[in-house]
Amino acid sequence: MKNVTMKDIARMLDVSTVTVSKALSDKDGVSAELREKIKETAKQLGYRYNSLAKGMKEGRSYNIGIIIAERYIKDDMDAFYLKMFHNLVKSLSKVDYYGIMDIVSQRDEKELVMPNMISENKVDGVIILGQMNTDYLIMIKNTDIPLVFLDFYDDQLDVDSITSDNFYGAYTLTNYVISMGHREIGFVGNILATKSILDRYLGYYKALISNKIDYHEEWLVLDRDDSGEYIDFKLPEKMPTAFVCNCDSVAYLFIRKLKKMGYKVPDEISVVGFDNYIYATLSSPRLTTVQVDMEAMAEMATHEILSKIEGDKRVFGRKVISGNLIIRDSVKKLN
Repeated sequence: MKNVTMKDIARMLDVSTVTVSKALSDKDGVSAELREKIKETAKQLGYRYNSLAKGMKEGRSYNIGIIIAERYIKDDMDAFYLKMFHNLVKSLSKVDYYGIMDIVSQRDEKELVMPNMISENKVDGVIILGQMNTDYLIMIKNTDIPLVFLDFYDDQLDVDSITSDNFYGAYTLTNYVISMGHREIGFVGNILATKSILDRYLGYYKALISNKIDYHEEWLVLDRDDSGEYIDFKLPEKMPTAFVCNCDSVAYLFIRKLKKMGYKVPDEISVVGFDNYIYATLSSPRLTTVQVDMEAMAEMATHEILSKIEGDKRVFGRKVISGNLIIRDSVKKLN
């Protein structure tokens, strides 16, 4: 399909190309009614403004940098964060911005190597997707570039962030498991790896306390080391009847581990996840989980980063996007 030009728009509306140019650039000489008609036609035809020329005029690149740590995507091309990136790109395109991904290796993160897109002034703002080393975050914050954290927060930094409701989501999820008759419930995830995992663990723990259920430290099963690298699960000697996993991909792998060890899921051990991502339906049985509203999170991040680029100095802190409990087949009802 060929690119739509101003000439195409002008021909369709029977006006001059100059008139179209003035309308799209918000210059004088075009009535408000015709200006709106031209913009609507341009939108319907899929016309994209010349962001380079527009950027030179306004001193902007119309690019947003989206920074992701390599560990979140290197082992899985259907990774949760790649899906979130796609939602961001889609949301940014609605406001004529481009999302540019920069994948940061563990070495660059440790050695505090600044992304080229920032050092070479190629972007107007930055969205960091997924938790990274605090020193690395401080380095980027100190550049004073408009900055938003997505799907995590950092207590040591005064940076606005958008997260899913990890605490209440895990609380609701664990309460559902309890409502199915389970009183022996473990948790799968390293609570020191990310703030998201910690908040999901705290939601799980609150549900136990609220229902006067004993907590067993030996039922906390690690899924990764403190740097975020996945490790093999070490199962406890005495197994609970259910496990709450910190995400769907971990729940998928955990179920495979259980089956390999001879356990039947959910007949002997029930398992739930979090995110409602692709692994929730690939898993056998299909996972009961919490759906994360990635589209709403991406739209919120887009709105906030653009506000900062426009000069809004207000700090909104942390915004939380609620999720929904999705009930499937991975929890057995006990008598």
